[in-house]
Amino acid sequence: MDLWRLKIFCKVVEKGSFSKAAEDVLLSQPTVSSHMKDLEEYFGCRLIDRIGRRLVLTGAGELLYSRASKLLAMHDQMVAEMADYQGRVGGRLVIGGSTIPSGYILPGLIGAYRKSYPDVTVLLVVGDTAKIVSNILDGEVELGVVGGRVNESGIVQEGILTDEMKLVVHSSHPWAGRRSVRASELVTQPFIVRERGSGTLEAFETAIAAKGLKISDFNIVAQIGSTEAVIQGIKNGIGVSVLSSVAVGEYVREGVLAMVPVSDVDLTRMFYLTFLKQRSPSPAGRAFLDMVKGI
Repeated sequence: MDLWRLKIFCKVVEKGSFSKAAEDVLLSQPTVSSHMKDLEEYFGCRLIDRIGRRLVLTGAGELLYSRASKLLAMHDQMVAEMADYQGRVGGRLVIGGSTIPSGYILPGLIGAYRKSYPDVTVLLVVGDTAKIVSNILDGEVELGVVGGRVNESGIVQEGILTDEMKLVVHSSHPWAGRRSVRASELVTQPFIVRERGSGTLEAFETAIAAKGLKISDFNIVAQIGSTEAVIQGIKNGIGVSVLSSVAVGEYVREGVLAMVPVSDVDLTRMFYLTFLKQRSPSPAGRAFLDMVKGI
């Protein structure tokens, strides 16, 4: 029995699925199942039962999870503190990013951070704003960068970067050459939106509300769960959308898509460094916070 198997066990419990745990730890599902079998043989009892499609902890499993999660947290803290004692920052840092930050902002920040702190292993968790905030509240993610404001007690959000959203159309669209459009014109177009929980959708709904418009006023032809998938939808003629300029810039430079400002609504939004107020940052987390705030 070793810490690695305990870590896999905790992942299975937290994800509620062997396959999702396998994705997280970069192993195959059969390998994860084999590790769980080894643990049960080591302790001489069942740890997890399958009831339908659900995984349910046995009494022994609940006891092991309680102890193992604390042991793993102590291990991570020990590694970080030993590195800090020796005048270097080490250990593991789990960062969360909503769609735009994780795809277009955090990779550069993490690259710069790793040059200064090569002993830190960075794990980037990707999800919409709601998921990342949930992970922070659960303690799975130490800090995140998201595009949506949240109303959660104990969560701190500090603006670090502004982003301007614009109407995005195919380069062959009749509006591609226009200098601007009005919000009321958007309802005439087949429209692609992001999923509920997305900071992009939340910011867009807030902006159009100032003009008395609701998302239900639009001709919604598709609701898609990632910005890149929305972009592919626009490229393939499904419709138009309002997206981050950061995400679309490369396609505009290539002449595939065009961005058109919406003149009568404020589509500027902020990306927020997000963390738990009550959680003391690890040395690795503190170094990342200081770097981002210093930019």
